[in-house]
Amino acid sequence: MTTPGSAINQLPEDIPVLIDADRIAQRVSELATELERDLGELDAEVTLVPVMTGSMLFVSDLIRQLKIPMRIEPVTVQSYPGTATHSRGARLQTPIPEVLRGTHVVIIDDILDSGGTLNILRNLLGAVEPRSVRACVLLKKSVTRSHEVDCEYSGFDIPDKFVVGYGLDYDGFHRNLPYIGSLRNIES
Repeated sequence: MTTPGSAINQLPEDIPVLIDADRIAQRVSELATELERDLGELDAEVTLVPVMTGSMLFVSDLIRQLKIPMRIEPVTVQSYPGTATHSRGARLQTPIPEVLRGTHVVIIDDILDSGGTLNILRNLLGAVEPRSVRACVLLKKSVTRSHEVDCEYSGFDIPDKFVVGYGLDYDGFHRNLPYIGSLRNIES
């Protein structure tokens, strides 16, 4: 149950900006350049696997800047149900697509926090035998992770704060903010 003044009811002007829209756009462009450099000359198809729903804005901005042939095969993983501010453990909500077999896979996610989402995806991807697996996240929290996972590309290192905006949410709200903000009175 939410109360007046709760995190859900906060207006955008009440949410302090951690990373503004211009910095996000610049870094997404840089990540696209890095990905093109590394993926452009590979010997097999490239498939991006965005983790829905948090990465939807990030991946949409990223793919418009990539000038390489690619497939997109989204998956849904839930780690923070409802108003949870700590991961409740990553759970895959959709099956891993079989079309990933023999391709170079890049997992695209909004945030690397506990490492649970990337851990579960890397483990499950092994069953479909992709040629390679890389991970690209917009945000990487400076925390001790419960799962140590490789992440080849990251946009920003951030402090251990609960963040919203640019696709990230709190109980489904605040995804539409054009910047990354930290909710007040919410501990990560």
